[in-house]
Amino acid sequence: MYIDEDSEESSPFVMLTSPSKSWPASYGKKNGMWYASPGNQGWGSKPTSRKPSIMEADLGTLSTTSGSIKRSAGRVIRIINNLDHSVQCRVLLNLRTSQPFEEVLEDLGQVLKINGAKKMYTGTGQEVRSFSQLRNEFADVDTFYLATGTAMIAGSPIRRSRSRPSVVAAAPILPTEELPKVPLRGTRPRSKSRPRILYAPESEILRPNGEYTMLDIMKEEPTKVTIRGLRRTFYPPVHHAPADNSPPDKKLQLQWVHGYRGIDARRNLWVLPTGELLYYVAAVAVLFDRDEDAQRHYIGHTEDIMCMDVHPSRELVASGQKAGRDRKSQAHVRIWSTESLQTLYVFGMGELDTGVTAVAFSQLNGGSYILAVDSGRESILSVWQWQWGHLLGKVATLQEGLSGAAFHPLDDNLIITHGRGHLAFWHRRKDGFFERTDIVKQPSRSHITSVQFEPDGDVITADSDGFITIYSVDSDGAYFVRTEFEAHNKGIGCLIMLGEGTLLSGGEKDRKIAAWDSLQNYKKIADTKLPEAAGGVRTIYPQRPGRNDGNIYVGTTRNNILEGSLQRRFTQVVFGHGRQLWGLAAHPEDELYATAGHDKHVALWRKNKLIWTIQTGYECVALAFHPFGTALAAGSTEGHLLVINCDNGAVMLTLRVCGSPLNCVSYNQVGDMIAMGSQNGSIYLFRVSRDGFSYKKVNKIRGSQPLTHLDWSMDGNFVQTVTIDFDLLFWDAKSLSPERSPIAMKDVKWLTNNCTVGFLVAGQWSNRYYSSANTIIATCSRSAAHDMLASGDAEGYLRLYRYPCISPRAEFHESKVYSGMLACVRFLCGDHTLITVGGTDASLMYGRHSDYQDYWHRRISQVSSTVLDSDSVDYQL
Repeated sequence: MYIDEDSEESSPFVMLTSPSKSWPASYGKKNGMWYASPGNQGWGSKPTSRKPSIMEADLGTLSTTSGSIKRSAGRVIRIINNLDHSVQCRVLLNLRTSQPFEEVLEDLGQVLKINGAKKMYTGTGQEVRSFSQLRNEFADVDTFYLATGTAMIAGSPIRRSRSRPSVVAAAPILPTEELPKVPLRGTRPRSKSRPRILYAPESEILRPNGEYTMLDIMKEEPTKVTIRGLRRTFYPPVHHAPADNSPPDKKLQLQWVHGYRGIDARRNLWVLPTGELLYYVAAVAVLFDRDEDAQRHYIGHTEDIMCMDVHPSRELVASGQKAGRDRKSQAHVRIWSTESLQTLYVFGMGELDTGVTAVAFSQLNGGSYILAVDSGRESILSVWQWQWGHLLGKVATLQEGLSGAAFHPLDDNLIITHGRGHLAFWHRRKDGFFERTDIVKQPSRSHITSVQFEPDGDVITADSDGFITIYSVDSDGAYFVRTEFEAHNKGIGCLIMLGEGTLLSGGEKDRKIAAWDSLQNYKKIADTKLPEAAGGVRTIYPQRPGRNDGNIYVGTTRNNILEGSLQRRFTQVVFGHGRQLWGLAAHPEDELYATAGHDKHVALWRKNKLIWTIQTGYECVALAFHPFGTALAAGSTEGHLLVINCDNGAVMLTLRVCGSPLNCVSYNQVGDMIAMGSQNGSIYLFRVSRDGFSYKKVNKIRGSQPLTHLDWSMDGNFVQTVTIDFDLLFWDAKSLSPERSPIAMKDVKWLTNNCTVGFLVAGQWSNRYYSSANTIIATCSRSAAHDMLASGDAEGYLRLYRYPCISPRAEFHESKVYSGMLACVRFLCGDHTLITVGGTDASLMYGRHSDYQDYWHRRISQVSSTVLDSDSVDYQL
């Protein structure tokens, strides 16, 4: 018999020739001689006594060719110590030995350091009584367990606590009269070649009636997952809930949307005849009725909406989306009804490239024509008769930085395009060709941001230098500058011409809204200035079109919508974070949640209502509620820890923890310790008192890789983290040292499951139902009832699984909610609500379920970076 003690389960069997790795076996011998095969192969050709070690063997022993031992004569099996599963090895067993089976078991027991081994079991608990069973009945079984008694197998040994005397390691659950004397685990020194084994409390492992079989212990093999080309192995805990690969019972339905896309979009706010506000956030068009405090949503798009226009009847809407990564998400334009929210027509599939920069209805013929501008390199302008699906003509503008287009209100064949250093008039002929007239062209540095028209057809433009220009037509049909004046400091965000001839302009930089009388050569009537916290003006629209009451809605560059007039103060209608949103935390005892972002704002919410918001001096990226719910901890990008009073939003304490961003923050179950994972790879531990308002540094555990997610163990002794390279690391919070062995931590119970890698969440990686084989999971969260797992990936997909999610065949419910990474997902108290934030998309979601109806509630609050739009989305289950 040859034994490989240190080989991995997945590695090939190796015949050892070193005396330090081999043991003499006392069986397989007949009449004082080992079985020999011709040609001096196999076990050897010389007589050997029982004592000497056998070191002349080679791999030829396993050969089935002539001159070797027959296949039925020898088997390679793995044997495992029933008392300590970390003690195991492989052996080459001669099944035709004349030695009694009982003696063979004793010899194998000595190899596993078991005195008096008498029983062998399979993984299903069946006892092996003879060599014949190994040859026939258990021919397909490779792993066996050795024990000193009969019947059932126990859980893993219990780890010895640092604060109390050693406890006896758990032994097999045997009848009372057969209980062997098991030595204390601490009575022999632990081998330095084996990792220290950590185990869950005995009450969590051993059943009261002792009904665990070997199948309960070793029924699963370790799971191997390939992430970014590297294969990682996760070990199963001794006991966990059975895996169910069916999708959850919850259904998805959009209920509510907050926020506004103002960071990078213009001309994106309207008022419908019903009084509803119309705007878009991410891939959702929102119809918000303030009087009823209700919303309706058009959710036909599969990627972010880039532009929108309302039909002259104000009953139809055209919206264009950007292109995604698959065929289902091609750039196109959808025309839909504001009454039924049904899609009436879709065009541009395959015609538009990377997205739709601008879309507009014609005015003179009642909106029969529609134009679309492709955001590709050639910026192709196309005109369609959308009721019939006819393409009337298209032309490559070859204009970089084109940002808008519109039909002339008095000529459906005249189109104006504008953008960076560009203002051009396009006349469409009957043959479909276009004649171009450049009014402003390169190398002009001005960016034409908005275009409006006077009642007689003169063109009004606003630019990034703060000037308003009016173009008229002479008797020969040529355009000339009639009037030009400076209206704002630097850029103008929008223009809108009211019915009585008043022109409103909004400044992006100076935050001013000014009124100009077009009948008196644009004399200034009045102006007002928005508060600094609101941001600059992105778009303006009258609250009651057709009425001259002066009340307007204003969309701002910081993703807010305000209402007011030039004579009175503006009040907030919709709130959104102004920049990237990464921080999210759920209250432990109430359906409250907090958000924080790069705009230095921290906000507390209850469902779809904002409770309070404060502005701090730091960009916060991580949040955690104290278990008592009285304090909120925030980790900043500069390494500060802020402690905020949840009742009023007051900052009670600011601590300098380190010089690197604190990417993850979490309290232990009792709230007397807080752990912070840093970009520098270290874990910082602070002792907490006074209900979360007093902090004292304990120490730090040094690491090397940036940390992204963190979980505490139930007993508060350990912390698990995920690195930026998706390595799962374990830390001992008591001894302040890393735990090196993942096998040692497999049975530790975790308070949360926010770490994206591990055995119980492995099914969310490399899932067979994903559209992309290289999906990267960015965040996940387990429900408090341990029955659901919410997951978000780097492509903006939100998925809901049953928990545990072990198999790559696990089915799920999926929703594409962001264009960028879904940064964080959490369940609220009671598991009725699910919240997510989208990082650069800054999306926030929550959902609720009842006994009578299952639905998802989604809320999107616009928060964006300089490139991507930012939105907050709430989903209800």
